[in-house]
Amino acid sequence: MAYDKGLAERVRSEIREYPQHEEKKMFGGIGFLMHGNMACGVHGTDLIVRVGPDRYKESLAADQTKEFDMTGRPMTGWIVVMPAGYAEDKSLRSWISHGVDYALSLPPK
Repeated sequence: MAYDKGLAERVRSEIREYPQHEEKKMFGGIGFLMHGNMACGVHGTDLIVRVGPDRYKESLAADQTKEFDMTGRPMTGWIVVMPAGYAEDKSLRSWISHGVDYALSLPPK
């Protein structure tokens, strides 16, 4: 599955301010990592965000989100934000911030 290059560019422009970020092609899309830890990514037209276990239920309760499940087994601490949930730049920025904050809380890989 191809990923939304426009969304990837929007994420890229938001995440550029973090000098420790890197991009990596993965899961048929693109991931954005901080010190080797996944923060967020783009898969198809969806934004994938690693929110961590403490924000997981709260994030799933938000509009336009669902479990991240590519294998039939949802990954706790990871969510999918559907296009309407990141359409506005402010919403996209907020989701990216959640992912970056969690990734930076982890030890570098």
